[in-house]
Amino acid sequence: MGRADSVSDSTNHPPLARSELPGDTAALSRALIGKLVVRDLPEGRVSGRIVETEAYVVGDAAGHGFRGMTPRNRSLFLERGHAYVYLAYGISFMLNVSSETPGIGTGVLIRALEPLEGVAIMRLNRGVERLRDLTRGPGRLAMALRIDRSLDGLDLCRKGPLWLADAAHDPGEIGQSTRIGISKDAERLLRFYVRGSPFVSGPRSLNG
Repeated sequence: MGRADSVSDSTNHPPLARSELPGDTAALSRALIGKLVVRDLPEGRVSGRIVETEAYVVGDAAGHGFRGMTPRNRSLFLERGHAYVYLAYGISFMLNVSSETPGIGTGVLIRALEPLEGVAIMRLNRGVERLRDLTRGPGRLAMALRIDRSLDGLDLCRKGPLWLADAAHDPGEIGQSTRIGISKDAERLLRFYVRGSPFVSGPRSLNG
């Protein structure tokens, strides 16, 4: 059923080393395009290639760390490469990657994935069949990979239930646009995406 169904669940995906992650939030957001999010579940492995991200940088009024550390956002202030998972609007979990040095509350939102391994598991988790809709959007991808607050603070540079991995794959041309669904600092060009990918979220006007 296409490339996404042809990847073996036994594929080895060594975690990205922290030294491979740029220490600047916008640079990390761009660098994560084409990398993998890998999730091990009791029934098997699921993974996807990152095709869309958003950066929330130092001094960014739209960022969760703008007003300082709280019990809810403390994972955002960890060293780069840790998971910050929060519940948006009481409905959808969102996966973010902390992005700078300890004590600086910045991060990268993983907005969309191209499904690779464990597509059947993702379909069960999401309750949908269409491949394009499984992980197109941050809430959808979190549901497909069964990501919730139990993973908040996890080191994504270490193999465990969830980690980041490299991929021997050229992501293609990377586009840049304003971010989606925010009202503060909305004009900043801090969203990165794979041009032409059917798995990217958002309106067509932002995906050219």
